[in-house]
Amino acid sequence: MAVKYKLQQTEKDIPLWLITAPMYLWILIFFTRPHKEERFLFPIYPLFCMYGALTLDHVQKMYAYFFTRRTAHHYGDSSGWLAVVTLLVSSVVSMSRIAALYQGYHAPLDIYVEVSNLPSDPAVHTLGLDKDVNLCVGKEWYRYSSSFFLPNEKWHLQFIKSEFKGQLPKQYSPGSFGTRLIPSHMNDKNKEEPSRYINVTRCHYLVDLDLPQESEFQPRYSQNTKEWKILATVKFLDASRSSSIFRAFYIPFVSHRYTTYVNYNLLKTTRTKRGQSRKLQM
Repeated sequence: MAVKYKLQQTEKDIPLWLITAPMYLWILIFFTRPHKEERFLFPIYPLFCMYGALTLDHVQKMYAYFFTRRTAHHYGDSSGWLAVVTLLVSSVVSMSRIAALYQGYHAPLDIYVEVSNLPSDPAVHTLGLDKDVNLCVGKEWYRYSSSFFLPNEKWHLQFIKSEFKGQLPKQYSPGSFGTRLIPSHMNDKNKEEPSRYINVTRCHYLVDLDLPQESEFQPRYSQNTKEWKILATVKFLDASRSSSIFRAFYIPFVSHRYTTYVNYNLLKTTRTKRGQSRKLQM
């Protein structure tokens, strides 16, 4: 309203509150839900950009009104530098954010690429090609990207029990009409379904994050060298022991001083022939 008054905008202009209302209504609805995920914001990302542009436009108009007194000129002639500075700052911050996300969290993708290459290395994968293989995840179930990383139909993603007490995903029924069938052992309350789990002794491979904290259902598997062998490891950011600023934004030559990394491991059971271990250089 103040901007409209100062710049003498007419009543024929669309009210600013009406333009911005959709974004605030969406935020009001989804921010008050008990379960929140970033993907719920995807539909209004374009609105963030548009309203950011509107805000910058009004800042330019206010700058032109208060700090320039020429009457016969467009407000952009004297305030164009504000747009340039804003673009440069937002670009630098965005690149820093992208770099921080890659630097801290690229390990799961690297590990699953290693999984897809396991059958091609007989020195590591000693099971027959006709044997079913169980690739297990515990607390790292939600970082599993896609079944496209599994080498072939003989490989199966399996869950082992962890401290997570919600409902885990379930595979579709086999057959060409598997997606049409209503699956069993499901609930609409996100309650734990014990039928999802297999015993860890049935796992041929295990993907796990080696955190210093452990519990009954989340032990440090990589430390149990009698039962597990590390095949590949990649550094992963430990958010709980890292600075909130430097884990969110990457600053060269500085961020590493304020962030802590742990190992994201691909493990193989020692119940089969031991394979050679390797550490990915990332």
